[in-house]
Amino acid sequence: MVEIDPFNPRSTPVKRTALGRIKHEGAVITESRGRIVTYCGDDQDGEYIYKFVGDAPWKSLRARGKSPLDHGTLYVARFDDDGTGAWLPLKYGVGPLTKANGWQDQADVLLRTRTAADAVGATRMDRPEWVAVHPDSNDVYCTLTNGTGWNNAANPRKPNPYGHIIRWTEHRGDNTATTFEWDIFMLAGDPEYDPRVELAAEDVFGSPDGLWFDADGRLWIQTDVSNSSQNRPDRGYDNIGNNQMLAADPRTGDLRRFLVGPRGCEVTGVVTTPDQRTMFVNIQHPGEDTAFWGTPTPANPRAVSNWPDHDPAGRVRSATVVIRKRDGGIIGT
Repeated sequence: MVEIDPFNPRSTPVKRTALGRIKHEGAVITESRGRIVTYCGDDQDGEYIYKFVGDAPWKSLRARGKSPLDHGTLYVARFDDDGTGAWLPLKYGVGPLTKANGWQDQADVLLRTRTAADAVGATRMDRPEWVAVHPDSNDVYCTLTNGTGWNNAANPRKPNPYGHIIRWTEHRGDNTATTFEWDIFMLAGDPEYDPRVELAAEDVFGSPDGLWFDADGRLWIQTDVSNSSQNRPDRGYDNIGNNQMLAADPRTGDLRRFLVGPRGCEVTGVVTTPDQRTMFVNIQHPGEDTAFWGTPTPANPRAVSNWPDHDPAGRVRSATVVIRKRDGGIIGT
């Protein structure tokens, strides 16, 4: 994970090795008891969910010229089948991470993060991607995009072509805690192909990826169905269609489809202005090669999509969409 300072154009990007060397899909940072807590997913089938907890209040570390992302403990999650779980420290000299077992020092543990997570007995997951923290309850949500399936309750399908969203509550609502309780917030998919899915026909989705809470606690869900599966009935994706963004109410579980992207795209990245009246959503690689719609070529770059310009002589482009309500109100109401 690399940190940049957007306020200082002369700054040098810095690797934050303490966050571990994994296939970071991203990182979400929250604060608990003055300390930094960073959650990350490792975006590969059978990998893990991690969190980093600072060992001192971040303000005091900054005051001493130290980065809060360099000083703390990296943990990996174990989801037990009874709905409880624990954060296992990836710390040299603790548990199996000893010299006798081939570990040289803490740097070795951090550089071989996945192997260390294997050693301590973390729970394999169906491609952990984005993590989001509820602004009021501090509950944590993570998208599991899809996977081959694992023999544990936290990943209830085997195989899992549609993915799901898992949720956990840290002990006493403290994000620095080392134990938690978890449940499956939402099982993605199409009930026509999987009767366990409890989604309305107009709101079915698959392969959840991007995840973000707005200030009012609405959970925005973005999807990244593979181009090899999009729209294909033999993959169970004909009713789901293109990638999309949805809004969910964590209290009730109510879900509504908000927008659908063009063919071949991934919908990824969302934020609003502080007044929540303007939303920015990224549409990535629209018109890309898909098994269902075809393959763009230099002679015909518009074979799959001609978004956003629809220029007969143009070509498809990624773009950021700006969304406002006609009445000027808060997005999602």
